[in-house]
Amino acid sequence: MEIAVIGAGAMGSAIAGRLVENGAKVLTYLEGRSAATVERAKAVGMEPASLEAIAGVDLILSIVPPGTAVEVAKQVAAAVRRCGKKTTLMDCNAISPQTMMQVAAVFDSDCGVVLDGSIIGGPPKAGQKGPKLYVSGDEADRSGVLAERGLQVRRIEGAIGAASALKMCYAGINKGVTGLGTAMLLAALRTGADEALKHELKESLPDLDTKLASAIPDMYPKAYRWVAEMEEIAEFLGEDDPASLIFRGMAGLYRKMAADRDTGGVLAGQLDALNSG
Repeated sequence: MEIAVIGAGAMGSAIAGRLVENGAKVLTYLEGRSAATVERAKAVGMEPASLEAIAGVDLILSIVPPGTAVEVAKQVAAAVRRCGKKTTLMDCNAISPQTMMQVAAVFDSDCGVVLDGSIIGGPPKAGQKGPKLYVSGDEADRSGVLAERGLQVRRIEGAIGAASALKMCYAGINKGVTGLGTAMLLAALRTGADEALKHELKESLPDLDTKLASAIPDMYPKAYRWVAEMEEIAEFLGEDDPASLIFRGMAGLYRKMAADRDTGGVLAGQLDALNSG
């Protein structure tokens, strides 16, 4: 069974590694990627291939930053049309149902079938089942091959857009809490309320304090990717929903944290010192 995974980041390469461990041949497209990405892909058994070769496999998974999901679909669709074949493209990215419909429009019926996928949980690790790969619009169970090769696949009711909506709702809660905690801890640091706030969190909201102490440092290297994800959540909610403004603000917060990481991590250092105190 040949499967292609476009996107050899932490999630894409780990999912590919799980598939390889369970007997699948996994192709990927590495043109223009960094040496570190190429090495990571090869380390888990991914095989570099042209877009034309990828277009000939039975199932293609797109696992890329949300801001590039539509462009990747365009590239794959163009390769499929050049080859004159049909395949199945599963978009597994953190995108809104609206963006998912754009992907489906790009990868039209002349290219094959589009599935709506969403990933909840961290990259696969040895001895663990996760993450969960939710899929909608899969009446023919084309995603079943992934379950047969080690992934935790959950088909959900609904057409294209249902799985993306689930991801938006879950990420809005999970990453929204991390963003809210980051914003208010930074505000406390600016105003001298940091030690008192940390003490109060430990005393009255210990579960939240524990979550933030872990989630905030984990966020730093991912913040640049979360910017587009927060923007997708805002689009999902729509301009008529005042809550969409919350997630446009979250996008700005994660943009700030990404910039902080690129310029020495001063804010991250302050947050780490507070959380370890």
